[in-house]
Amino acid sequence: MNFSELDLPFEIMQGIEHSGFTACTPVQEAVIPRAVRGEDVAAQAQTGTGKTAAFLISLFTRMVKNPAADLENSPQALIIAPTRELADQIYHEAERLGKFTGFRCLAVYGGIDYQKQMDILHKGVDVLIGTPGRLIDYFKQHVYSLKKSRYLIIDEADRMFDMGFIDDLRYLIKKMPPYSKRQSMLFSATLSY
Repeated sequence: MNFSELDLPFEIMQGIEHSGFTACTPVQEAVIPRAVRGEDVAAQAQTGTGKTAAFLISLFTRMVKNPAADLENSPQALIIAPTRELADQIYHEAERLGKFTGFRCLAVYGGIDYQKQMDILHKGVDVLIGTPGRLIDYFKQHVYSLKKSRYLIIDEADRMFDMGFIDDLRYLIKKMPPYSKRQSMLFSATLSY
C-alpha cells in the first residue's frame, strides 16, 4: 500500500514526501488506518520497521483533522520513550514528518540544557516527547499540564518496563484525561497480554 492511498491531509503528505517515503511498511499499513479513525493501538514491531513514522503520521493526521480548542498549558500529545537517544530520534522524525503542519515539537531528557528545555516548554508545545524522569521533573514543577492532553504514545514499552519505569508511566498516565477521553498508542518489540 502506498501512502497516497490513505487519504491523509495535504500537509502530512508533504512531510511524507519530504522524508522520502512512498510505500507503507507492514506496521504502518496495519496501524495508520486504525489510528487515524481514533482507535487505540497496541503494536508489536522490531526496531527499524517504521513504527515511529506509523505513530507520527497517525498523530499528525488526527491533530490536523481535529484541531485543538483551548488546552491551556497541556501539549496535545505526550510521547514517552525509555532513552534520550530514542526521544531525540522521535523528535527529529517528528520535525521532518511534521514540517508542513506548523505543530511545535519538543524533546526533553537529561544531559542537555535544563533551563532551555523549560523555557520552550513554558511557551507551549503541541507534541511533547521525553524520557519519564525529565517529564515528571517538569510536570512536578508545573511547567506543563497533562489535564487536557488528547494523545498518549508509549514507544518501546518492553524496554520501559525492563528499565523499571512502570511506576513513572503510571504517574504520568494518571495525570492525563481518562482513557475514554484520549487516544492511546503503545509500541513494543515484544508484546504479551
